[in-house]
Amino acid sequence: MSGAASKPGDRVAELRRLLERHNHRYYVLDDPEISDTEYDALLNELRELEAANPDLRTAD
Repeated sequence: MSGAASKPGDRVAELRRLLERHNHRYYVLDDPEISDTEYDALLNELRELEAANPDLRTAD
């Protein structure tokens, strides 16, 4: 878990913001800031946190 987000809910929110930003940069602006591997790592971290904390899951 990264330093700034100490609670699972905080990290989940941070990951969602990051993923939304990177989706926009990749699909809309055609100007990715991170590699596919880095994006996948963020997405996998989010999935793991949601699996461990089902109350943090959202429909998206």
